[in-house]
Formats: sequence, C-alpha cells, structure tokens
Amino acid sequence: MNQGFYLFFLLALLAEIVGTISGFGSSILFVPLASYFIDFKLVLGITAVFHVFSNLSKIFLFQKGIDKNIAIKLGIPAVLFVILGAYLTSVIPLEEIELSMNLIILALTILLVSGAGKKIKQSNFNLYMGGILSGFLAGLIGTGGAIRGITLAAFGLEKDVFIATSALIDLGVDSSRTVVYILQGYFTKEHIILLPFLILIAIVGSYLGKKILAYLPEKYFHYVVLGVIGTISILQTIQYFSA
Repeated sequence: MNQGFYLFFLLALLAEIVGTISGFGSSILFVPLASYFIDFKLVLGITAVFHVFSNLSKIFLFQKGIDKNIAIKLGIPAVLFVILGAYLTSVIPLEEIELSMNLIILALTILLVSGAGKKIKQSNFNLYMGGILSGFLAGLIGTGGAIRGITLAAFGLEKDVFIATSALIDLGVDSSRTVVYILQGYFTKEHIILLPFLILIAIVGSYLGKKILAYLPEKYFHYVVLGVIGTISILQTIQYFSA
C-alpha cells in the first residue's frame, strides 16, 4: 500500500467528520481534495464504496427516525439518475469531468453561502428534481450531497431525522454507482484490501462528527467548510487552465 492511500485514509477521516458535522456529506470536501493526490476515477470508485459504510454508520448513529415519504420521493429518482451519471464517466473525457466537478462544486458553494437554497419550497416536484440532480451529479462527479441537503432543508426536518433520511437515500445512490464503477474498473480486486480501513474510518468519523456536533455552533462552521471547499475548487480550476 503506497503513501497515496495513507493520505487518502487521512483525508477520508477528516472529510467524514466534517461531512457529519456540516450536514453536506463528506464527498463535497473529499472528492476534490483527494483528486489532487489520486487518479480521479479511482477516487470515484473508492469514495462510492467508502460512502456505503459511511451511510450505514450514520443510519445507525442517527436512528431517531427516517422520513420514509421523503426518502422514497427523493431517493428513487436519485438512484435512477446516479446510474446514468456513473455510466457517463466512461464516455466523457476525464479532464472535462474534473473541470465540471470543480465548477459545479464552486457554484454550489456560492449558492449555499448566499442562502439561495433556503428559497426552495416544500413540494413533490422539488423532491423529484432534487433527487434527479443530486443523483446525476453523484454519479458523474462523485458528489451530490449539497443538492440533496438543500432540498431536504426546505422540509424543516430535525437534525437526526435529516441526517438519517439523507443517509438512507445516499445508501441507495452509492450502492448503485458502486456497481457501475466496479463494472468500469474503478474499483478492482486489488483494492479489496482497503475495505477494513474504509469501514473503520466510516464508523470512527461518523461517531466523532456526532460528538463534535454537540459542541460547535453549526451555522458558523458551515461557512468555514464552504470556504475551504470553494478555495479548493478555485485552485483546481486555475490549475486546469494553467496546464
């Protein structure tokens, strides 16, 4: 196991803690950061597998309740469209996917900071559209949690219900894209050795995130996280055009 994977584990743990605390999910921070050090398609494959265990941990730790109605209406479109997005990663050139990832994450960061997402209304249409967009982006660029979070926020769910419902939806999304990524060779037999580490990181990161959440002013922490994410996206976009 080379140094790249040790760094991957450290980033995964940090992203899992931050993702649990912020409510955005770990991939919005982890995918652009990890792609600095590891091949992007490998990042997609390992992140999808990692998130399966991450979501199981969150469902267990935040099992106060799951809104089944929202989970079905948002989750089914997300699962269908994540398959499409994941398939397109084998068709669209890698450089274009990475550039799209940075630009989309930067746009989402601006949207979240501006508070524009709070204007979304409670409706079945918005649930379906939130599922379609979040699923498609998760498959294509590795992260769709921000769109799902914006959509869920409109329904005023309690924190534990919010996290558990989002994790259940994400479990379906990540399980589906994992299958597509494996078929496309993004996660192979040689990576099976990573599974015990990913399971441990998912459990420890979710647990630490839940504990820290009780002591941090969540509102301000969101802005710090978004600032880091936005900076990473800008630097990678500059790097793309400077190459």
